Amino acid sequence: MKYLIIFFSALLLTACKKDKETVKDSASTDSLTMAKDSAKTGTASGKIQVDIIPFPKEIKECSCYFARNKADFEAEKYIYADDAGKTAYMKLDGKRLAMNLISSSDMEVDEELTKEIESDNYKISVKGKKIKSEEALLFEGTLTIEKPDGSVETIPIYGECGC
Repeated sequence: MKYLIIFFSALLLTACKKDKETVKDSASTDSLTMAKDSAKTGTASGKIQVDIIPFPKEIKECSCYFARNKADFEAEKYIYADDAGKTAYMKLDGKRLAMNLISSSDMEVDEELTKEIESDNYKISVKGKKIKSEEALLFEGTLTIEKPDGSVETIPIYGECGC
C-alpha cells in the first residue's frame, strides 16, 4: 500500500509540474498576442499621428511654416509647411504628404490667417492670429485635421509666413 501511495504522489507531482509549464508558456504567448493587438488598436483608434518634418526642399520662395510651440519653432521642429500658394507639406500617420491648398487668406489685409487643405484621406484647417509683424509675419493658432472616419485632431501651432 505504501508503494501505491508513493507512486500516485509522484504521478501527481509530475502532472502538476507539466501543467504549470504549460500555463507559463500559454501566458507568454498571450502577452505577445496582446502586444500585437494593442499596437493595431493604437493606429486604428482614430488618433492622428503628426510628425516633425524637415523644411521641404520643394519650397523656394514665400512660405508659411509652423511648429507645435515657440520652442519647437526655434528648434526648427516643423509639423507644417506650405509654399504660400499651391502645396502644403505634412507628415501624418507616418507618411510624408504633399497636399493641395484649397484656400488661403490674404495676410496683409487681415490680422487673421486661414488655410484649407485637402487630400484623399485628410481635411486640414489652419487658423491663426498675427502676433508680430517684421519682415516675416508671426502667427499663433490651431491646426485641425479631420479624417473621413470622423476622427479629429486639433494642435496648437506657432510659426511664420513670409518671403
